[in-house]
Amino acid sequence: MSKRWIWLAALLWHLWPHGCGGRTEGLDPAAHRREVEEWRKERLSLLVSESGWLTLCGLFWLKEGPNTCGGDSSLDVVFPRGKSPAILGTFWRTDSLVRFTARSGAEVHHEGVPATSLELKSDLDQGGPTVLTHGTLSFYVIKRGDKLGVRVKDRESPTRVNFKGLEYFPIRLGWRHEASFKPYNPPRIMKIANAVNIVQEYSSPGALTFEHEGETYTVDALAESGEVKELLIMFSDQTAGIETYGGGRQLYTGMPDARGKVVLDFNLAYNWPCVFTEFATCPIPPAQNHLPLRVEAGEKMYAGHE
Repeated sequence: MSKRWIWLAALLWHLWPHGCGGRTEGLDPAAHRREVEEWRKERLSLLVSESGWLTLCGLFWLKEGPNTCGGDSSLDVVFPRGKSPAILGTFWRTDSLVRFTARSGAEVHHEGVPATSLELKSDLDQGGPTVLTHGTLSFYVIKRGDKLGVRVKDRESPTRVNFKGLEYFPIRLGWRHEASFKPYNPPRIMKIANAVNIVQEYSSPGALTFEHEGETYTVDALAESGEVKELLIMFSDQTAGIETYGGGRQLYTGMPDARGKVVLDFNLAYNWPCVFTEFATCPIPPAQNHLPLRVEAGEKMYAGHE
């Protein structure tokens, strides 16, 4: 997650709140509602797209050496039934490098060009992963800690075809807060586990403190790799496991303004991909970001979650 997956995050860039911190008093509730509704529309459009999280249908960790792939269930990387020949090719892992070689006659493409043998960049490489396609499938390498895996997507996946839609709490201006940013100098390194039991390091440039209904709360903000233009908030609250996803939710904010203020709008909180698929590697919010209150704002539990 330190460098965004090229399909998802490049498109999400325009729908997360990127503006710098700003005052919330005097904001027109109707304007705020329009802002949130537009964000929801963009969120849904991206989610149901041919490259959205609903298409994810497989995740296979690579061993050193050859890792065969195709429709045969005995292979190392197994594609969905009926979506590829028995053997499509081989992923060759050598330490942190992965090369794909297609079987003779296999119709595997990269950016519309037939791919016979190609070194693959992972989702953490500059510019994102090398995406290969075969029919309705797409697949690429992800890196989590020292593990390398192949993520498989199908634009005709049952999860996408049978998508039940998103549900939200009512939009309330009262959940849009002006938070105070307290920087950590130097930034703190936080070790955060994810859904596949891999611990990753995140940089925290500081904490955000806000007030809600007379009480004060603090959460640690995280920064993703590269030039920091926004802050990531991983959080859970007392709705988790009841009305919202048990693994918590996420929220992006802009950077602090000259007064050290940040707009923290929980109406823009949304689910991790793990609520839609078992093949995602979502982080688990750190304990200090569990809010001892019910955040009745943002996205609710997905109706199709198993």
